[in-house]
Amino acid sequence: MQKEEKMERKKIDKAAIEKHIYGILTALGENPNREGLKETPKRVANMYEEVFAGIAYTNQEIAELFGKTFEAEFDHTTDVRDLVVVKDIDIFSYCEHHLALMYDMKVTVGYLPNGRVIGLSKIARIADMVGRRLQIQERIGADIAEIISMVTGSKDVAVRIEGCHSCMTARGIKKDTAKTVTTVFRGQFRKDEMLQRMFYQSYC
Repeated sequence: MQKEEKMERKKIDKAAIEKHIYGILTALGENPNREGLKETPKRVANMYEEVFAGIAYTNQEIAELFGKTFEAEFDHTTDVRDLVVVKDIDIFSYCEHHLALMYDMKVTVGYLPNGRVIGLSKIARIADMVGRRLQIQERIGADIAEIISMVTGSKDVAVRIEGCHSCMTARGIKKDTAKTVTTVFRGQFRKDEMLQRMFYQSYC
């Protein structure tokens, strides 16, 4: 059995969500008992259990869930940097200010191995699980960087995220072409311009 299956998952209160969604529908002036809405509170509760699964776990717990690494040897006698990059990881999330969808999100993760490398699929799983929380985009990048560092033992991590926010595209200012880009640099990435260029070039 995989480690991610062994960890007991905290459960959300689906009954409470159903009750409150019923109340919201009523407050909107809708009839929650009409045919099209009868099952809506239950459907929303089931959806929330799925899309907010990451709330149940701390960053440390996510690191434990997806912490499979492999020993790797690199030639450190040259100036070549052993940069590992995984790009175009699709995730979604929800803004904590409006409960609005953050969509078309692309995550790029880079790190300098410190004797061990993480399985590539685990990087995508980490990004996906971090996205399944109520938050802001800036925090997603910071949390992914922290977890990658925990798992790999490397302090040298970079995370770039580009995405659209429906709280900006579908309401308010309604600028449907606007995208938000955030970048997190940790360790050597903060001051090493060559590393930064290598990272930037990986997703261009």
